Amino acid sequence: MKKILGISAFYHDAAAALVVDGNIIAAAQEERFTRKKHTAAFPVHSIQYCLEEAGLTIDELDAVVFYDKPLSKFERLLQTYYSFAPKGLISFLKAIPVWLDEKLFLKKKIYDGLRAVHSFDQKKLMLLFTPHHLSHAASAFYPSPYSQAAVLTIDGVGEWCTASIGMGDGNQLSLIREMHFPHSVGLLYSAFTYYLGFTVNSGEYKLMGLAPYGDPNSAETHRFKKLIESELVQIQSDGSVWLDQDYFNYATGLRMVQEKKWEKLFGIKRRLPEAELLPVHCNLALAIQEVTEEIVFLMAEEAKRLTGASVCCLAGGVALNCVANGKLLRKGIFSDLYIQPAAGDAGGALGAALAVAHQYFDIPRSVSASSNSGKDSMKGSYLGPCYSRDEVERMNKKTKANAVFIAEFEKLSTTIAHELSNGKVVGWFQGRMEFGPRALGNRSILGDPRDFEMQKKLNLKIKYREGFRPFAPSVLAEEVSDYFELTTPSPYMLLVAPVQQTLRFSLPVNFLELPLWDRLYSQRSKLQAITHLDYSARIQTVHAETNPRYYQLLQSFKQLTGAGVLVNTSFNVRGGPIVCTPYDAYRCFMSTEMDWLVIGDFIYKKEEQPDYLNKEKWLIHFAKD
Repeated sequence: MKKILGISAFYHDAAAALVVDGNIIAAAQEERFTRKKHTAAFPVHSIQYCLEEAGLTIDELDAVVFYDKPLSKFERLLQTYYSFAPKGLISFLKAIPVWLDEKLFLKKKIYDGLRAVHSFDQKKLMLLFTPHHLSHAASAFYPSPYSQAAVLTIDGVGEWCTASIGMGDGNQLSLIREMHFPHSVGLLYSAFTYYLGFTVNSGEYKLMGLAPYGDPNSAETHRFKKLIESELVQIQSDGSVWLDQDYFNYATGLRMVQEKKWEKLFGIKRRLPEAELLPVHCNLALAIQEVTEEIVFLMAEEAKRLTGASVCCLAGGVALNCVANGKLLRKGIFSDLYIQPAAGDAGGALGAALAVAHQYFDIPRSVSASSNSGKDSMKGSYLGPCYSRDEVERMNKKTKANAVFIAEFEKLSTTIAHELSNGKVVGWFQGRMEFGPRALGNRSILGDPRDFEMQKKLNLKIKYREGFRPFAPSVLAEEVSDYFELTTPSPYMLLVAPVQQTLRFSLPVNFLELPLWDRLYSQRSKLQAITHLDYSARIQTVHAETNPRYYQLLQSFKQLTGAGVLVNTSFNVRGGPIVCTPYDAYRCFMSTEMDWLVIGDFIYKKEEQPDYLNKEKWLIHFAKD
């Protein structure tokens, strides 16, 4: 029995994962425990959790594996600065001491981090390192339901690699084509994230959410797209790209782009964070989204040509672009797609452990299901900690919370479904925490998608975030086609598909000429709260096998309303990580205008909580993301 701990750390989205004989036992991001979003800190708490979940000590592990190769990264840093010299001297002088202290002597940092978990015999510890993109590829292929598949990974940059095409067969996985730094689809998209006023490595999903506010038929959007493809990036027929470094600053500088050159090229200044969103910003977001989609499609076609595979697995940060994923699926290049739910760097910890299990220790791989079943070995991505009734009761005593215990879950789900149908917002905390950036029904905030005011209420009064941000639907898996133009499972909320024509309302003739907020609040469909401006939705299919409680709640809501769909957004406020513990959930509940909270079998009504009007008492002021 081989027990392997995977670790990602020191860059962003630190995490740990534990794999035993190829089976995924536990995985969690460090941000959930430390409450510091996207933390790069060594994942002490995540490792403690994984070991406790399996009942293991560090000395009982067969290997600890880190998700990339720091010496190769250091080589890239040195060679890049040498190639661009004397440009980037200031950045070089700032970066080198950090690399010498933290990154180059990474083995020592890892050993020190593990000692913070508990003592162990360093001489007996096997410490391994996997290439960054192999970690991504392994995180997608090995949990997938395919015995053979093409594997496509796309992100900012690993060591040198920025995108790769691989082939998985049984327990073997090889990368057969790579694209190298500084040419990167992920960094191109992040450059526009920065230029449009969002935070790099966390705001890319905002850029994706802003794109549908652009006008696809406008001359401005077409001009932006043409400028991107003629000046910033050369796109080859195989999907590889060449970025003109005269316009970028990420290779040697302290910012993503050369701002004055971008201002001259596009005719607009960089949008400052929190500044007003104008139509020109929306059109620029749409232009880069469409360019990115074209590149992804070409890469997928090249992966098909090189491997001959009928199905494809995706990972890397760009694989979280669910709009591109949905369109790729509909193009039919591959008959089916599998996307790792923790596609970013957090998932690299899991991929590193799986790569070592199957390729270093040669553990056979069992494929759990056919590609059409929607099943894999990720256990619904419910891989984090869960909390007992006793632990919840202790939290109730500590906070003086007023809770009602309902032992019969069907009664509980009916009660909450009734409140949801009356326009109430519910915090829903159940079972094991999700691994990855999406809340999938265990750490979720829920609402009625039919409610015309629900999107505004959730954004402004619950999440305290930008009003343009869209919300996703959770739908009973067997009924997904009743509401959306989608026939395959989407358990991880990583596919965008159109809302069915029968649910749509006609838009005003001058819809695209209306101000952004007027367009947002125009009635679009019978499921208004989850229908984006282009009639699309980011879908989560809910399966009884992986989440019976959430499935039951959807069933109860359907029995009351006829709709087997709920709004599902992550249980957090803007700038904060998703809640981990019952106390995190109660604190978030009390600091917002949520109406009800459910933790396991306990329900909490806001007006019945002590000092419920004093939100400031509970509020945590996170930095804006």
